[in-house]
Amino acid sequence: MKEKNLNQNLKKLNEIVDWFENQEEIDVEVALKKVKEATEMLKEAKKRLKKAENEFEEIKKTADFE
Repeated sequence: MKEKNLNQNLKKLNEIVDWFENQEEIDVEVALKKVKEATEMLKEAKKRLKKAENEFEEIKKTADFE
């Protein structure tokens, strides 16, 4: 999966949630595809958040805020 920024992932995740909420009858195959897609985006978002946390820690160390 091509890396997307966090905001793009959140927007797409919201679209997936909306899709599930607006279905009267859910097609299992389509739902499975959407769940897999959401899972990959969540993994990517978690990695990006961890990277951002590490970046903030480095900035904090160099700025001597402690």
